[in-house]
Amino acid sequence: MLDHKELTEIHGAYLFRNFFAEDSRGSFLKILQKSKLPSPITAIDYTESFISHSQKNVIRGMHFQLPPYDVDKLVTVVNGCVLDVILDMRKKSPTFGKTFAVKLGRDCEYRTFFVPTGCAHGFLALEDNSMMLYQTSCEFAPAHDSGIRYDSFGFKWPTNADEIIISDKDRALPEWNEKETVF
Repeated sequence: MLDHKELTEIHGAYLFRNFFAEDSRGSFLKILQKSKLPSPITAIDYTESFISHSQKNVIRGMHFQLPPYDVDKLVTVVNGCVLDVILDMRKKSPTFGKTFAVKLGRDCEYRTFFVPTGCAHGFLALEDNSMMLYQTSCEFAPAHDSGIRYDSFGFKWPTNADEIIISDKDRALPEWNEKETVF
């Protein structure tokens, strides 16, 4: 894992190229090798893992957890392809208010994206049966679950508005300019 680390346009967010091998038997993907993670990511204790499964044109996000249950995430697409998006909500960050988007999936070298705490996170499924694996530094805390509306922070999602599939919960999230950041 982590043969190659790429900085992103968001302070503290990284992309990693995972080890992937394929032959006549099938394939093998290594998505976490803690000894190869850079500092300060090595200090993180990943306490929860989960998978989301989405059809094409599903948008999930923009999500985050409020302190003291704020969360760092490692996200990897294990099937399909997504456009993964983060918004930096950290007031003291040099990239506050900026967004970064990256395609994740097989055609993108099975990269893992490190999303630091204080960033809202979401994605658009670009293919049917897209599966995203999340490894998080804090367990899900429903009372601290939060987010901002996917279309409120100036990001242009590459899909037609009438094709978007989004949950009622995500559609009802407050807009970016209505949400006071706590980060």
